[in-house]
Amino acid sequence: MVLTPGPNMIYLVSRSITQGRRAGIISLGGVALGFLVYLLAANLGLAVVFVAVPELYLTVKLAGAAYLGFLAWSALKPGGISVFTPQDVPHDPPRRLFTMGLMTNLLNPKVAIMYLSLIPQFIDLDRGHVLLQGLVLGSAQILVSIAVNLTIVLAAGTIAAFLARRPSWLRVQRCLMGTVLGALAVSLAIN
Repeated sequence: MVLTPGPNMIYLVSRSITQGRRAGIISLGGVALGFLVYLLAANLGLAVVFVAVPELYLTVKLAGAAYLGFLAWSALKPGGISVFTPQDVPHDPPRRLFTMGLMTNLLNPKVAIMYLSLIPQFIDLDRGHVLLQGLVLGSAQILVSIAVNLTIVLAAGTIAAFLARRPSWLRVQRCLMGTVLGALAVSLAIN
């Protein structure tokens, strides 16, 4: 999931390519805070709601599958562009970079859907401590996301230059991403 380009990755890559690694790292700090906000909000609500209304879990899970399907189509549709295609953006001060990273994440429906539909699949109601299970699972996702996005921030310029010289690789990256998203959507819907 972390490797599927969405608003967060697009923002981090664009800042890293146009304003440098430092700007990408500051922006990543805002994105990480956004993950934490979503994790706490989702788990505090999920701990109560999923225990009280187990049927809601199925509804949320199917909505998550539909959204992943939409992301898959967006990646595979004709005319789509890769997240590593350089775009012009204005230079911003550190405070604005952090705030924009936070807001990009808080306004990212992929993050909300993930916390509300994907993570609960791995919560075992019979083991109790639903809140704790959700926080542990979400924290693992946050750590993986920060590590992957930091790697992408540090390598964004190099990756963009590499892919710009090889347009066929951009298409392969989009097709691979779309296929993985589609497979996740199907898996989520049927399991």
